[in-house]
Amino acid sequence: MRGSPVSLSRRRFLGVGLAGAGATLALAACGSGPGGEGEPRSGGTLRIGALGQPSKIERDPHQTLSNDSDFLIMSLVFDALTVPGANPNVAPRLAARWTQQPDPRVWRFELAAGATFHDGSPVTSADVEWSLRRLREIAGETKVPVASAQDVVADGPSAVRLTTASPNRELPLLLRLMTFTVKQGTTDFTRPIGTGPFRLESFNDGNARLVRNEHWHGGAPLLDAIEVQRFDSTAAMTNAILAGQIDLASNVGAVAGRTARTRPNLTVVRRADDVVIPLVMRTSDGPFADARVRQALRLAVDREELVKQITSGYGTVANDVLGTGDPTYDKTLPRRSRDIPRARRLLAEAEFDTSAKYQLFTKEEAAGEVDFAKVFANQAKDVGLNIEVVIQDANVFYDQTWLKAPLYTVNWGTNDSVIFFASKTMYSGTKWNESGFKDPEFDRAYLSASTAVDDATYTAASHTLQRIEYDRGGYLVWGTADGVDVASSAVHGLPRLGGYGRVQLEKAWMSA
Repeated sequence: MRGSPVSLSRRRFLGVGLAGAGATLALAACGSGPGGEGEPRSGGTLRIGALGQPSKIERDPHQTLSNDSDFLIMSLVFDALTVPGANPNVAPRLAARWTQQPDPRVWRFELAAGATFHDGSPVTSADVEWSLRRLREIAGETKVPVASAQDVVADGPSAVRLTTASPNRELPLLLRLMTFTVKQGTTDFTRPIGTGPFRLESFNDGNARLVRNEHWHGGAPLLDAIEVQRFDSTAAMTNAILAGQIDLASNVGAVAGRTARTRPNLTVVRRADDVVIPLVMRTSDGPFADARVRQALRLAVDREELVKQITSGYGTVANDVLGTGDPTYDKTLPRRSRDIPRARRLLAEAEFDTSAKYQLFTKEEAAGEVDFAKVFANQAKDVGLNIEVVIQDANVFYDQTWLKAPLYTVNWGTNDSVIFFASKTMYSGTKWNESGFKDPEFDRAYLSASTAVDDATYTAASHTLQRIEYDRGGYLVWGTADGVDVASSAVHGLPRLGGYGRVQLEKAWMSA
């Protein structure tokens, strides 16, 4: 069943946000992989499992890709302009370099030298212009943040210019992952011709076989082939990796990780700080509009216990700021700990009605999201709150609850900047303002960061945003959960960044 325009728009907007953040480029962000022993060797076929529902299979790289399995296939067949990196958190892919022009609204992206399609034809600026315009028309400004498709223009044979409505320092970051380039005029993707490190050989019901692209502009991959197997559930994928039916279980989760630790032939790949599951408290009106109430809720939670219960220890305590993967993340903010007496005092000062019952809406979307809601409701009893957890279908949630309810859960990848989250979820001018946050000082800091030319101004503005979010924002960010993959001990060179970093497999190799 397809979702409503609201839910689909939100998922297009999330892109990596929901699924996380981080794809990698070649050696720039790849870890040594399981084992880390021996010299990389060519050859072999990697059998990889990924989650996907048959009703959501998508072949068009510019449409909403709800399945991990589809996104994995697309990322291997097609190249995006940029991908997430470690530090900095934007790395080149099809675009080799980019520069902000004298008019700060304009960015110029130069294509990688020698980039070709799988049929041998060169990638041109006309192909990129056509692809970005098509993506802008299908997915909107959330994927290509320009005012209209005509704001993407070819600039000579191997560069494109993008003009934003106002100066936007973050444009290279905002173009990560989903800006897949296809041949100009392509609308039929049953036999896709991409530019990526692997070519699609066969596809059946979400399962695919991909073979090495010897002429990839980033260097030929090491593996001969990758076979993607779609699984409906993490339980089924866990059984497959334990039985040796696949070589890599992608994003299979902490439960599988705990089991795999006892198997000498398997390795747990832990991608640190992969996702956050914040509590959203509406700030503009309703029972949580008073900043003292929001502070009380932040003080009511036992963060260490949440990390232990929700992530099975595969996680880290966080401090109520979105953008934990940002190099400007302010680690000097005092770390919050549970303080029941102070939380009770704040509720009393705000004259909060502790006799009422408050609904907390959640959905089974991210691993641990419903569990967090239940544990939070139980912990909140200690400060006198009566929380009723309401589990909704995801489509119903995005139609009826998201952006509207006083209290609900969301989930985000972590490898985005503080400014990204400010622009998408907290700036008063965004239509995606999850908590109804309207703060003039926050808006000024956001605009200062967006237009900053020097790093010092940008960092100072980022720290101001974080301090405001920490003091009076609408989020309770209790911790980050690690991404967990399980691999055969014969698999090496897997990427280590969080989120969709797991799909960049061109440097993976097999020892046997």
